[in-house]
Amino acid sequence: MNNLKPWLSAIRLRTLPLSISGIIVGTCFAYYNGFFNIAVFVLAILTTVSLQVLSNLANDYGDGIKGTDNDSRVGPTRAIQSGAITPQQMFEAIKINILIIILLVFLLLYNAFGNGHFLYILLFVGLAAFSVYAAINYTMGKSAYGYKGLGDVFVFIFFGLVSVVGSYFLYAKQLDHHVFLPATALGLLSVGVLNLNNMRDSETDKQSNKITLAVKLGSKASKIYHFILIGGAILISFLFALLYYSSVLNFLCFLAYIPLIIHLKNISNAKQPNDFDSQLKVLALTTFLFSILLGVGYIL
Repeated sequence: MNNLKPWLSAIRLRTLPLSISGIIVGTCFAYYNGFFNIAVFVLAILTTVSLQVLSNLANDYGDGIKGTDNDSRVGPTRAIQSGAITPQQMFEAIKINILIIILLVFLLLYNAFGNGHFLYILLFVGLAAFSVYAAINYTMGKSAYGYKGLGDVFVFIFFGLVSVVGSYFLYAKQLDHHVFLPATALGLLSVGVLNLNNMRDSETDKQSNKITLAVKLGSKASKIYHFILIGGAILISFLFALLYYSSVLNFLCFLAYIPLIIHLKNISNAKQPNDFDSQLKVLALTTFLFSILLGVGYIL
């Protein structure tokens, strides 16, 4: 059990609900339109979780060997930082994780497309490869994009557009315009989680030459940016519910606005790194709740 605890910490279980939020939304809208496959759903969840675990392990490894994770950092102690897992052990786990992802992607695409749709399979193989690249290169390597303020762009693309639109396409084998607004809203909320993390770590990141967008913007502008992200998600989802109204249940996602507004109030008053850290779990779980309410509101 003692050997398992550092790995569970490195996997960062609290990040996993956020990672599957887009799959939930894409699946619910596919179900609403008459497309659903239980095998695709299960495999899409497993693939997404595996990619998130890969990202977390790679992040621990990249920040650990670069010294970004140090005693000044606020938040959970990382595995390599604490010495509980060596860099070599972490690197081996990353390689094993990639092999698991390859297997899951193969099974997912076979169940989604069978022996046909060769071009679709090629497209998703490319997306899977790009997803692995993005998961690894956020903090690993000399050209880590997380150290250049590009993390927000990648999170929006993968947690929003790829997750929602991609999962919908796996079922429907077609693009439908109505999934893009929910994908955008979810992408903005996911970027909000990353921005919170970066605001919390802005001082230690600056000292380690990790130039996130929060470091570039500074404290005041980062808060404004955060309000734009969360406010934009609320506005877009509100607009979506009006444009694609089918029943009063479509407004279920509005319930998530309550904790989001309270969250924004807390962020406006936040001054210390711990103030931002305490809101990370709140926003991540609220985003997960939002995805469930949004999806369920259309399939009930």
